[in-house]
Amino acid sequence: MTTKYVYLFQEGDANMRELLGGKGANLAEMSKLGMPVPNGFTITTEACNKYYEDGETINEEIQAQIMEYLGKLEAETGKKFGDAQNPLLVSVRSGARASMPGMMDTILNLGINDVVAKTIADKSQNPRFAYDSYRRFIQMFADVVKGLSKKRFEEIIDEVKAQRGIKDDLELTAEDMMTLVERFKEFYQAELHESFPTDPKTQMMEAIEAVFKSWNNERAIYYRRMNDIPSSWGTAVNVQMMVFGNMGEDCGTGVAFTRSPATGENKLFGEFLMNAQGEDVVAGVRTPQSIDQLKEVSPTAYEQFVDICSKLEHHYKNMQDMEFTIEGGKLFMLQTRNGKRTAQAALKIACDMVDEGLINEEEALLMVEPQQLDALLHPMFDPEALKKATAITSALPASPGAGSGQIVFTADEAKEEADSGKKVILVRLETSPEDIEGMAVSEGILTVRGGMTSHAAVVARGMGACCVSGAGDIEMHEEEGYFVVGGKRYNRGAWISIDGSTGNVYGEKIETVPAEISGNFERFMSWADKTRTLKIRTNADTPRDARQAVEFGAEGIGLVRTEHMFFEGDKIKAIREMIVAKTDEQMQAALNKLEPMQQKDFEGIYEAMEGRPVTIRYLDPPLHEFVPTDPEDIKELAKEMNISYDELAQVISGLHEVNPMMGHRGSRLDVSNPGIAHMQTAAIIKAAINVNKAHPEWNIEPEIMLPLIGDLKELQYVKKMVTETADAIIAQNGVELTYHVGTMIEVPRAALLADELAQEAEFFSFGTNDLTQLTFGFSRDDAGKFLPEYYDAKIYENDPFSRLDQKGVGKLIDMAVTLGRQTRPDIKLGICGEHGGDPSSIEFANKLGLSYVSCSPYRVPIARLAAAQAAIKQK
Repeated sequence: MTTKYVYLFQEGDANMRELLGGKGANLAEMSKLGMPVPNGFTITTEACNKYYEDGETINEEIQAQIMEYLGKLEAETGKKFGDAQNPLLVSVRSGARASMPGMMDTILNLGINDVVAKTIADKSQNPRFAYDSYRRFIQMFADVVKGLSKKRFEEIIDEVKAQRGIKDDLELTAEDMMTLVERFKEFYQAELHESFPTDPKTQMMEAIEAVFKSWNNERAIYYRRMNDIPSSWGTAVNVQMMVFGNMGEDCGTGVAFTRSPATGENKLFGEFLMNAQGEDVVAGVRTPQSIDQLKEVSPTAYEQFVDICSKLEHHYKNMQDMEFTIEGGKLFMLQTRNGKRTAQAALKIACDMVDEGLINEEEALLMVEPQQLDALLHPMFDPEALKKATAITSALPASPGAGSGQIVFTADEAKEEADSGKKVILVRLETSPEDIEGMAVSEGILTVRGGMTSHAAVVARGMGACCVSGAGDIEMHEEEGYFVVGGKRYNRGAWISIDGSTGNVYGEKIETVPAEISGNFERFMSWADKTRTLKIRTNADTPRDARQAVEFGAEGIGLVRTEHMFFEGDKIKAIREMIVAKTDEQMQAALNKLEPMQQKDFEGIYEAMEGRPVTIRYLDPPLHEFVPTDPEDIKELAKEMNISYDELAQVISGLHEVNPMMGHRGSRLDVSNPGIAHMQTAAIIKAAINVNKAHPEWNIEPEIMLPLIGDLKELQYVKKMVTETADAIIAQNGVELTYHVGTMIEVPRAALLADELAQEAEFFSFGTNDLTQLTFGFSRDDAGKFLPEYYDAKIYENDPFSRLDQKGVGKLIDMAVTLGRQTRPDIKLGICGEHGGDPSSIEFANKLGLSYVSCSPYRVPIARLAAAQAAIKQK
């Protein structure tokens, strides 16, 4: 049986979104509801996929169906394509399953040529309208289908206006429009060395092919990757009879929302222009009128439009974004879709619609995109100031929020300038753990290298600081104190602004406005908490981060990275003493200094979490991260530590590894240096005893997590150090204290042997960052250099460090979950990698029945909502 690739609008409905795309399905649904929709047909997403399967050609079968349905459209309308008596003109629009602003623009007035333009001029008695439609079509077709410069067309219009001594497009006469048609065709011929196509069917097939091609343009691919849209979905194409808003003063066009997309206010919001076509409203050439003024201009159309708005919102149970045209005083609906809205508006609309009885709480939860909540938690640029600013470069939006400050190039500079009251942006080639204090005092962090899960991105998200990473266009001259981008030099101390929500970087100071959390937020999140089954913990290394996470609704800590505590003041000195120690006595002396410092840190975190569970990971990074590499810094440190330069240089050289990510780190450090595990255990247990004494109502049960375990014997060896130390301290203090020892599953071998590890581990926490690195065999810090080529080649669609690879890494997690439960049915299971804040990864965790996910503090609300949505979808 032949596949049906084309559907008339009346043959479809809203449930056929996968096949007809969002636009096509909604046009079909509006037709079904009896609304005034101009006739048309939809070419399916399957036709788009077939186009790519067939080597980017529209095969004869699909072409034949398109021509068959064009015939049906001609029969419905009583008009004929290219006819000299009663010509049919159409619009051609893309329409993917998900709304995708990165795709092809609309082409209007398709089917017009010299003969048709004359017929329209004669029949309408309005030659200006006919040739205005013709010049618009040439302009759109040349831009959208052939990629010619929009700017040059605008310049030609300006030249004609200048010759006539006029300023407004509305003052152009019919003769001027005819001149523009000829000038446009001449430009087209000169640029492409071919005549402008006059056969309407050729025009249509080229336009349809352009829509299919737009599915794989750079903007569309980038948008898909950012929004988790598979390339296999394809796009549909909608061919629709033209109705004209530019035929005279009783014609017009507009865009409207059933509620305010900025505030959520329950009031019709939109704009229209009389005697205009669709693109005029958004192009800004003429100033539109607000939608309520339509009541005076075209009262009948306005009444009908208000009625349709109400029907559509009640039918779709969501705020609608609509396009309409008025021709000869008659209203036509061209599109409806769920409207994009700000985070504040999204929450207000969801809560209001529940109060209005339009939707229930679960439907309200599904209406809000989890990522949108980010905007409520971080400062943003003042919208008016942002409109006037121009980005100097754009990179990865690694941590949301907005920051404006003066350029500094080192963490020390950042501290120094911030201490003197200045606002700074830390600009680095890439960050490392020793930059943490400088990052903490900066308004934002900008890095040249690194991806969405680079060190800078992870730490910035934890702090709630904005970060833009991977700005490869920037040419760094750190030593000389400047960087170059776009051919312009930016010196140390110059003002720049970065937007961690969009990835844009601006070469100027832009004012910010603080984040606002309304009462709707608390109410909405209470619905999420009531609905979800997955617990939400946070990754936090300081009491400040822990308190922030609790404010955002965290139910515990899933990951305390103890190494992040070692970069402050006296701690870094003590750990360096431990690294250079030559004897057991020197090593123990250094560990004795570290223990009370660690204990104090853990007490602070336990206090901040007020009895909620806290999982502490033992020292994880290789030791070389705690010592300098620059000869000047080594010289300074040697002097500070009272040892010779050569001696320290030799120690540092000895720490060098060919591949540190897979080297001497994690529990391997404890096997080589048991004193580290003993010290960290003592600090954790003593901290828990002290805080339990001060707060008997809390009953803290420490959760000790051993990193990078790959074998049962290795786990038993390190766990024995932990239990012997812990049990001895508990006995010495004469108290009862329950503690738990578990492991991170980061090494593929650990996932494969999870049944064995569960004999000793009371819990598993999936460290998905390292598990992804070791499964794929590439470093997250270097992958950004070559992953773009993988996206272009359609090998990968997403960054596996931002969105969990459910096919490969997910298979290992699923296996480990099943094996672990076979051995220990009550084993606690969680995810503590950065994927813990990604909605699609949370949905995966929910399906597997994990106990919790853990993410940075500012992603906790996102995770709470994503977990609720996952629970609803799984019902």
